[in-house]
Amino acid sequence: MSQFIESIKVEDQRIFLLDLHQKRVDYTFAQFGKDTSIDLSKIFKSLNHDEDGLYKLRITYDLDKRIRTQMIPYAISKLEDFQLVENNNFDYSFKFEDRKELEKMKAKSRAEEIIIVKNNHITDTSFSNILFLKNKQWYTPSTYLLNGVQRQHLLKQKKIKELEITLQNIKEFSHFQIINALNDFDDMFIYPIQRIINLPGEEEYLDL
Repeated sequence: MSQFIESIKVEDQRIFLLDLHQKRVDYTFAQFGKDTSIDLSKIFKSLNHDEDGLYKLRITYDLDKRIRTQMIPYAISKLEDFQLVENNNFDYSFKFEDRKELEKMKAKSRAEEIIIVKNNHITDTSFSNILFLKNKQWYTPSTYLLNGVQRQHLLKQKKIKELEITLQNIKEFSHFQIINALNDFDDMFIYPIQRIINLPGEEEYLDL
């Protein structure tokens, strides 16, 4: 049976974006024909987590409501370089635990992290959504693989906008940053666009 995961930010005993995580879990159950879901709030409270600091609450679950939890200390790290990787057949509409295809793409790349290109469009990295900066405005690709909770949150707050971002226009942007449930919108982790080692016109991107 398929396994799914939720990675949730917990900082100083407070849980973040719980409503959006719960909405995604409920949607997953509903899409696979299940009438009921799991309650993330109850799961968190049952852990009696009393440690300060930043943690990742990792919840693995299946459609029979079997769950496993891990509370993992978390530190945001800076990445050295990125590579565009073409994969027109990859689908990650649900947050599956199985990441074999993502790891295979990473293993074939020459950079620390990949940016997945699908049908000529920029999507996500292997573990996050992505934002691009142009004229002081941040944009996120409309062609995401997974509509992450941080992405939804920032769009709702109108801090970012959706835009079609392709191999043809990616060089119009000056900087980018990665976002997910644990990586907030953060001026400390902004990368120049040249950190992508194979921008179109400079080197062929990797086609998988």
